[in-house]
This record gives sequence, structure tokens and C-alpha cells, in this order.
Amino acid sequence: MKTVHDLVAEAKLHIQETPLANVDEAIQNADLLIDVRDGDEYRQSHIPHAMNISRGLLEFKFSNDPTLDNRGLGIVLYCKNSGRSALAAKALKDMGYMNVQIIEGGFEAWQAADKPQAKPEMPSFD
Repeated sequence: MKTVHDLVAEAKLHIQETPLANVDEAIQNADLLIDVRDGDEYRQSHIPHAMNISRGLLEFKFSNDPTLDNRGLGIVLYCKNSGRSALAAKALKDMGYMNVQIIEGGFEAWQAADKPQAKPEMPSFD
């Protein structure tokens, strides 16, 4: 029986992981930067300009949104540490998306490198 670690390792054999040193260029050249973490994780902090499509809804969103039909879109995915994004990238590749990559080490690596983060501000009721 396979574990989640087995599934992630298997997925990583078929996808492109972008090292943190090259991620700024990858994001700049991408059509979409997608945070596949859950909404509460995204709302705490995320990479600036990233959209949130949680891992559990990714295939459904890509199947039902006509703006995502183009299989040539440049897509960069990330999650907390690259497990969910690896599974998501493999799923998108299986769906025919040709230019999908993930951020090696995920958001944890991004934070450790002290890269910019978007944090929503709570409204002031003063």
C-alpha cells in the first residue's frame, strides 16, 4: 500500500520543480501563480499576486472554468512545503497542461528566504 509520501515522490518524477533561486523569473514569466493550500492558510499569508485554488478543488476548477482551457498556460504552483503542489502539478499534467512547475520547498522555503509576503489587513472599525 502506498503512503502519501510515496505518491508525492512518484509525482515529483514527472513534474518540474523550480529552485528558489530561479523562482522570481518563473513567476514573472507565468500566466498563473496558484497557491494550492487551503483558504485559511492562504488568508494568513501568501506570495504576492497568487490566486488561491485549494488542492481539493483544483481539477474541478480547471475543468469548469473556460478561462483555464488553454493547455499552454504557464502555471507555477506552491503549497506549504511542495507535497500538495507536486500532486496538483501531476494532476494538471495528466489533464494536458504542458507548462506546469512547482516551487521547490514551497511557501516554507519562500518564507525562510525572507521573500515578500502578502498579508490581508483587517478592516478598521474606528
